[in-house]
Amino acid sequence: MEELSFIVGVIGNVISVLVFLSPVGTFWRIVKNGSTEDFESLPYVCTLLSSSLWTYYGITKPGAYLVATVNGFGILAEAVYVVLFLIYAPRKMRVKTGILVGILNVGFLAAAILVTHLALEGDTRIDAIGFMCAGLNIIMYGSPLAAMVPNGIGFLLGTAQLILYAIFRKARPSNDTISQGLLEQGFQK
Repeated sequence: MEELSFIVGVIGNVISVLVFLSPVGTFWRIVKNGSTEDFESLPYVCTLLSSSLWTYYGITKPGAYLVATVNGFGILAEAVYVVLFLIYAPRKMRVKTGILVGILNVGFLAAAILVTHLALEGDTRIDAIGFMCAGLNIIMYGSPLAAMVPNGIGFLLGTAQLILYAIFRKARPSNDTISQGLLEQGFQK
């Protein structure tokens, strides 16, 4: 069973390396054009934080060297992307990216390492780091849904509105005496 777990872990690492390398085409375009165009730095800054936390988790948890090594590679890849972004971004975006790196990749990461290292021990430390990593993954990979869900609800409501319009577009006001009587009775009280 341990051998199977290792094989699955290696396959996961190969896939993770490919995911870390997926922005290469984007950054080749940025370097070729000498501009970040309309690209945002936040995904790369957040992935750098995620890789850093997962590397810390892999170093802290005994036997989790596959987690540490693949995310160590992720740190290297994402750091290159962030540096390239800083080189080719306009000044305003460079400042914004620098602030994000300072807050997330220096401040938050340092706080997470210090708090978990100084205040927690053993399995509690490992669990706390794991929860931070998992929470960040949920936020990172779930955040596109935040854009899709309101759009999906808007689509459904818009569709319902169009259906109601199609049904009632030729409707004429009713001369229903019952409705009229109820309305008049309501105003008299």
